[in-house]
Amino acid sequence: MANSTHHQIVIVGGGSAGITVAAQLLNANSNLDVAIIEPSEKHYYQPAWTLVGGGAFAAEDTVKPEKECIPEKATWIKAYCQEFQPDRNQVVTQDGGVISYDYLVVCPGLQIHWDWVEGLPETLGKNGVCSNYDFEQAPKTWEMIRNFKGGTAIFTYPGTAIKCPGAPQKIMYLADEAFRKNGLRDRSKIMYCTATGGIFGVPAYAKPLMEIVKRKDIEMRVKYNLKAIKTDPKEAIFEVTTDEGVELVSIPFDLLHVSPPMSAPDFVKNSPLAGTEGAAKGWIDVDKFTLQHNRYPNVFGLGDASSLPTSKTAAAVRSEAPVLVQNLLALMESKSLNNQYDGYACCPLVTGYGKVIFAEFDYDKNPSPTFPLEPTEERYSMWLLKRYGLPFLYWNRMLKGRNFERSLLKK
Repeated sequence: MANSTHHQIVIVGGGSAGITVAAQLLNANSNLDVAIIEPSEKHYYQPAWTLVGGGAFAAEDTVKPEKECIPEKATWIKAYCQEFQPDRNQVVTQDGGVISYDYLVVCPGLQIHWDWVEGLPETLGKNGVCSNYDFEQAPKTWEMIRNFKGGTAIFTYPGTAIKCPGAPQKIMYLADEAFRKNGLRDRSKIMYCTATGGIFGVPAYAKPLMEIVKRKDIEMRVKYNLKAIKTDPKEAIFEVTTDEGVELVSIPFDLLHVSPPMSAPDFVKNSPLAGTEGAAKGWIDVDKFTLQHNRYPNVFGLGDASSLPTSKTAAAVRSEAPVLVQNLLALMESKSLNNQYDGYACCPLVTGYGKVIFAEFDYDKNPSPTFPLEPTEERYSMWLLKRYGLPFLYWNRMLKGRNFERSLLKK
């Protein structure tokens, strides 16, 4: 049985959200007692995995040892979280440890459900089936795109919330250009099968994306949810929702890029911290402006596992973290929580090699551009930012608690 310990502030999750919050807290007050519960030995810059899958980024440049990312003055508790006991101000780990706290920040990220698609675990990484949603698998995506000989290439979007909702189509646009470069596009069919009702949830960006889909001669099918994969012959089985009901449709493929279903971790979904109804059900139930828990005032949440109604991206975390930190520090001083998060998120939509639509938006799905440029246009400058600028800012500023101030760029 592991020993019981107490820390002033406990953060569950050592990904981009947890590290950023810890660093900002300690930058504000180096005397704070901050602990991070995180089982992984490695920290990944996942936004670059699309570029890895497109052959434009090295996989090894997306990973660093976790110990190098955790702030020096924070305590790393290397364990899996198993249970929240917010009425006792305690977190229980899988090894039997009990960590008590004065304040709790919950940001464990998402869990991926490969097994929710029948046949996916057995076929992933072979038989033409690939996915950029895994460090080991992303390089295999590029291998399959590079070795593609023509036929039908399908790119899917699941019927759940996912990390970076633009990623499923980004790799499709890169594949289209790779096929053209290899002289294969005229004998290739590219299909985008999404369980949603459209290309992108923000209308201002959906319009140019649909124009790109048309220009690239991509066949788009909406309300197509991948349910199973067969390998002999290779077929993708979709659950299709129509006005008449639901039916199964089988589509033969030569290449299949799968964006798998995702959810909050089970220890979140099954905890008192999870919402019980509506859009918050199964997610950390926090106020969308203050990021304070709706039932436990000394608990905060942010990032992918939270109920915040915005895109699950590292860029969203970058804007969420300072609001949470300022409000947590205010609570510790018995002050009002006056800082509010406006729902800002960013999805650099890679539409080809050297082309990016830098989609920034808020809770109201209005464009919220950082730069004084038309945000709905494809730009080479935004490709350079995506490929070189953002990774540098992530490792050297965001994770160090030195937040990237959008307001400075607008001046």
